[in-house]
Amino acid sequence: METSVEQIKNSQRRKKFVIGSIVVIAGLLLLGFNFDILPYSWKHVVFSWQMLLIAIGTLILSGSRRDSLTPGMILILIGTFFIIPEIFIMHISFVRLFWPFILIAIGLMILTRRGFQERWHRRHNHNPLNISTTPIEEGYIDEVNIFSGSKHRVVNQVFKGGKVTNIFGGTEIDLMSATIPEGRTELTIECIFGGVTLIVPADLKVVLNVTAVMGGFSDKRLVIKEPSDANRILVIRGSAIFGGGEIKSY
Repeated sequence: METSVEQIKNSQRRKKFVIGSIVVIAGLLLLGFNFDILPYSWKHVVFSWQMLLIAIGTLILSGSRRDSLTPGMILILIGTFFIIPEIFIMHISFVRLFWPFILIAIGLMILTRRGFQERWHRRHNHNPLNISTTPIEEGYIDEVNIFSGSKHRVVNQVFKGGKVTNIFGGTEIDLMSATIPEGRTELTIECIFGGVTLIVPADLKVVLNVTAVMGGFSDKRLVIKEPSDANRILVIRGSAIFGGGEIKSY
């Protein structure tokens, strides 16, 4: 547990450093434009929505572990993609290239993701409704949903955490009948125009550590009871960009 706490503290320190650096750089650039040190024509490029996406992506990368880099990279790629025509004179329409570029990038990400072939075979041949009563990989959920959704119900089994990435998609995970082991069980969520619904017992201790950009992740349990076992903690971490999720109970 000490290692996990230290990792969170290091992540927060990195984020603070990146935020402070971005603000200082923005201030120095603004001084340069106001006093004609820098060409004024650059101002609309430096202070633009494209550069904002790149800055947010950099912030997400600064606080993410190696298995949680997808949202930050996507924001940086989108910002860079649209800022290129502002810097260089291009004879092609970048707008027409955007969606093909995004789809190709997402497809490559899926195909190179470890274990994708096995999950695809299991999901589409053995589970056409994509509703499972046992979690993937014996208690560990690892999946990507793009323009699609999934629903999992963990029954009488130890839930070991995992990772869910939703891009224009959604996931529902029912842990009401699952066993949460002692210590910290981590579930990483990455939502871009997508969401996650997590159904947990009212007496389960849940810790949220989600970075939200035009989105959010909240605990919407109507009743939250005192934890029956304070040593069993479910940690939700990750990013929600134009998306998010909620925790419910019944």
